[in-house]
Amino acid sequence: MDLSDLLSVEGIVPALKAGSKKQALQELAEKAAVIAGLDGRTVLETLLQRERLGSTGVGHGVAIPHGKMPDLKRIVGVFARLDRAIDFEALDDEPVDLIFLLLAPEGAGADHLKALARIARVLRDGAIAAKLRATTDATAIYSLLTQPLASNAA
Repeated sequence: MDLSDLLSVEGIVPALKAGSKKQALQELAEKAAVIAGLDGRTVLETLLQRERLGSTGVGHGVAIPHGKMPDLKRIVGVFARLDRAIDFEALDDEPVDLIFLLLAPEGAGADHLKALARIARVLRDGAIAAKLRATTDATAIYSLLTQPLASNAA
C-alpha cells in the first residue's frame, strides 16, 4: 500500500497551530471532511470515539488517529506537522508533533490495517521523521511521506 494512494498535497498541513489534542483533531477532521466530502462534526465524533478506546499517540512524537466512516468511498489520509508539540496521551507520554489522520470506509478491513501499518513504518523511520520536523513545505512533506522505503516489504 502506497501512501500516495490515500494522501494528496492538499491533505498536508505543514504548520498546524493547535494547543490541545481536541483542537488538533478538530482541525484535521475539518480538513479530512472537505477532502472526503463528509460532515466535519461526524468525522470528529468518529475520531473522538476511537480516542476513548485508547490514545492513538503511538510514541516518538507521532499520533495516528483513525476511524471508519460508513459514507466514505475510499481511504483518505491527512498529515499535519504541528508548530509545537502537544500532549496526546501517547503511549510513551511524549508530546506529539506529527499526526497522520486516517479515515477508511466501513468495509475496508485489511486495506485499513495495511494503511495503518504503512503509516507507522514510515513515521517510525527516524530519518524521515527528522526531515518531516525540519520542513514546512507541503510538497516536500508529501514527497517524504510517499517515497519508497529502503526496506520496503509492503
